Amino acid sequence: MSLPTVVVHDKTFELFISEDRIQTKVQELGAQLSKDYQDQKPLFIGVLNGSFMFAGDLMKSINIPVEITFMKISSYSGMKSKGKAHELIGLKESIEGRDVVVVEDIVDTGITMEAIVKQLHNSGAKSVEVASLLLKPECLQRDVKVKYVGFEIPEKFVVGYGLDYDGLGRNLKDIYQLKHE
Repeated sequence: MSLPTVVVHDKTFELFISEDRIQTKVQELGAQLSKDYQDQKPLFIGVLNGSFMFAGDLMKSINIPVEITFMKISSYSGMKSKGKAHELIGLKESIEGRDVVVVEDIVDTGITMEAIVKQLHNSGAKSVEVASLLLKPECLQRDVKVKYVGFEIPEKFVVGYGLDYDGLGRNLKDIYQLKHE
């Protein structure tokens, strides 16, 4: 039986993680975050553009008082990491003395996340944790701690649920991986 496929630009992708599995995992992460931060009022920082779906669903699954804001960082071009993080849109909120949770769609090399965590610590955050829907452990080039992980995945290029291939595919409700023919 073949898996459902989608074509994004010139590439074919096959179903990798279904919407149901994603939503179940997001609920689990939300419950854990609610428990871990039950006596605080953390600031969640979504990393745009990729985290917007995950951040939105995660916020709906958290049952404690939280704030959310967004920052935009870029380190990708097409299907390849550029190897360095560039801040495009920074934070307007003061994070001095705040417990911060960075919400990311995927951590692969760790280069972008390392830069974000360092910037937040340098800005006076009381604590910084990372919640990422996807983690590619074999791709990590930096010692980045991701405390809240939805799914560990192998070295595969994925699209959907906020993740894109040259701007397209973010609106897919499932996550698809590049199909090798």
